[in-house]
Amino acid sequence: MFALLSMCCAAGDAGVLPVQWDMARLSQPPATYPAEGFAAEGVRALFYDALPFENKPTRVFAWMGIPDHPEGERVPGMVLVHGGGGTAYDEWVRIWNARGYAAIAMDLDGTVPQGEHGSRPTHEFSGPTSFGGVTPMDGAKEDFWAYHAVADIALAHSLLASQAGVDPGRIGLTGISWGGFLTHIAAAVDTRFQFAIPVYGCGFINEISWKPVFDAMPPEKAGEWIRLWDPSQYVAAITIPTLWVNAASDPHYYLGVYGRTYLRAGGTKTLSVQPGLGHSHQDGWAPKEIYAYADSKFKGGEPLIRIVAEAEEGDTAMAIFENGTPVKADLVWTRDISDWSACAWELVPATVQDNRVAVELPGDCAAYFINLTDSRGLITSTVCRSRK
Repeated sequence: MFALLSMCCAAGDAGVLPVQWDMARLSQPPATYPAEGFAAEGVRALFYDALPFENKPTRVFAWMGIPDHPEGERVPGMVLVHGGGGTAYDEWVRIWNARGYAAIAMDLDGTVPQGEHGSRPTHEFSGPTSFGGVTPMDGAKEDFWAYHAVADIALAHSLLASQAGVDPGRIGLTGISWGGFLTHIAAAVDTRFQFAIPVYGCGFINEISWKPVFDAMPPEKAGEWIRLWDPSQYVAAITIPTLWVNAASDPHYYLGVYGRTYLRAGGTKTLSVQPGLGHSHQDGWAPKEIYAYADSKFKGGEPLIRIVAEAEEGDTAMAIFENGTPVKADLVWTRDISDWSACAWELVPATVQDNRVAVELPGDCAAYFINLTDSRGLITSTVCRSRK
């Protein structure tokens, strides 16, 4: 018999969140102001009130769009969280609008969407401009960029939910890279979201591409940063459904550590590891699994295949799944994990019988996962496991 690992519940301790946000305050729709001089097809440019930064009032720039819909009906919504080097993307809002979702995308770096990263202008009411920075905590945590970013996400949720024609009970959350990192935290903090889709981001970032930065900090400062802000400290408290999307060889969020974060997370969760996926905003909002997952939650769409248990016994790996039958199942494996961002992945067909898939592991397998592909070409994955 296989010792099955259930994928339905958290492996970590939910406990008390290390940082607290005033959700009673953040659940109130913020005041909005025209964003003069900004215009894009089909969407509205605005600023909304946010939390004080260093005792000064702040506002956040955002694009918001609501699709056409029959009078008297309400549409679902999405809050869109950019990553490092990003900003509020009007294109991203339109992508969701075209699928029948209201959406809001905000700039979380105190800037407006003009120019390129590093040269985007701030504005009169800018908050912190250190988005994605990994530096020692030297001030109040309420002035840290991650604190403001999570608050801004919750306020964007409140603003979108307050719009005429939007169903406040059908709003989801998705974020890319650092936005995925923040999505993990926001999903634990703002339980009004009905689901979350983090793309790339994960916890334990002191062990992945940011390790040299943490190693250069005094140990007590590095430990404090991880305790306060790392998603590993939050994901066990997630109770909403989540879809996790990552590249097989992501240059920042390595698959081995990513899997540890996934296993720690609470709630009903689904994983999709995409061979060949690049790392960018455009790549991050491209996977079809994201939109199929949202439609399955809000529009009665066909759900993704979901792996409910997985195991390894001897040289055989297996998984149990539900929600359909894969038309293809593959073992995705590599011989070398000395550099997770440069793994050469190989595919071996796996056998599907009833609601199970099983496959023999090659003798020189260093790490592997199983991908199940449905008739729409949508991928569901097991957690990546190391063997060496």
